[in-house]
Amino acid sequence: MAMKKVASSAIKALANSGSSSSLLTRQLHASPGSKKIVGVFYKANEYYEKNPNFVGCVEGGLGLRDWLESKGHQYIVTDDKEGPDCELEKHIPDLHVLISTPFHPAYVTAERIKKAKNLQLLLTAGIGSDHVDLKAAAEAGLTVAEVTGSNVVSVAEDELMRILILVRNFLPGYHQVITGDWNVAGIAYRAYDLEGKTVGTFGAGRIGRLLLQRLKPFNCNLLYHDRLKMDPELEKQTGAKFEEDLDAMLPKCDIIVINTPLTEKTRGMFDKERIAKLKKGVLIVNNARGAIMDAQAVADACASGHIGGYSGDVWFPQPAPKDHPWRYMPNQAMTPHISGTTIDAQLRYAAGVKDMLDRYFKGEEFPAQNYIVKAGELAPQYR
Repeated sequence: MAMKKVASSAIKALANSGSSSSLLTRQLHASPGSKKIVGVFYKANEYYEKNPNFVGCVEGGLGLRDWLESKGHQYIVTDDKEGPDCELEKHIPDLHVLISTPFHPAYVTAERIKKAKNLQLLLTAGIGSDHVDLKAAAEAGLTVAEVTGSNVVSVAEDELMRILILVRNFLPGYHQVITGDWNVAGIAYRAYDLEGKTVGTFGAGRIGRLLLQRLKPFNCNLLYHDRLKMDPELEKQTGAKFEEDLDAMLPKCDIIVINTPLTEKTRGMFDKERIAKLKKGVLIVNNARGAIMDAQAVADACASGHIGGYSGDVWFPQPAPKDHPWRYMPNQAMTPHISGTTIDAQLRYAAGVKDMLDRYFKGEEFPAQNYIVKAGELAPQYR
């Protein structure tokens, strides 16, 4: 019965869209039987043995191996994802499901989708599926889904930490300690209180709202810009003010936090011209996506002092090359992409992936909020 529903839905989608037969083919291909599932994760190496709950790595494989193999499925896990001779590329022609994470993303291009004749399902272990060419996935009739909400607390907490690190000029003090130095003035001349500062979040979805709630006790002036206004009760609770015009909000901010998805509209959005309009000495935290920023423009503004501090864990591409300008720019507090892959988050997104795989095998629907591409349609935040 479930498979009949899938077929019926595919036929209706095809009739309504007038598109080619690829949508119908991919949907009807979700037939019973053994599936080839490939997971792309970062390697833990010697750190895997240090925590039994470290499941979000190659060695942990989201804890799925025994369960999948007991059901007769093939499960291949790798960190090798780039270039024509990589391990992932060998499995593209016959895999059915590809699981990846934002922390070590498998870039699923239109070319790879074209080669993947058996591919039916793309799952993100975490939040953010911009490593997939979503338009190509929709045109091919693929389903793209992620574990919505799985690491929103993790990322919001990390953003708050980064705000405080920048505001209090923490890193120079830390470096003084480990290099044997002691120079209070070298830290204090640009260390401030968070209280009374204007903090604006570009994006007030699940992470943005959690951040605003956590900032409330610091007595900041809170602003937010989003395509949708928050619930009035939450606005009242946080004291955050809605700003309809992003470019009117940004120059008001002492601190800007990026919490918007990477789309064609937001790619490269913070370029030289937009950065020039920001308040001199502005602090920026970006745990959303690196490609929202013009990398060289950010580096130049940090060097000139127009950006007083920049912190985040997202880069483009990932892993970041050794010569990426953000590695060497002044007044930065960058890390690898870590905010959403705490052990707690790993356990949540591992459970979410298992649940969706189980539903997929049974021909059942996923939780509605998890879909990024379904029956040829993109989720609203990616349109």
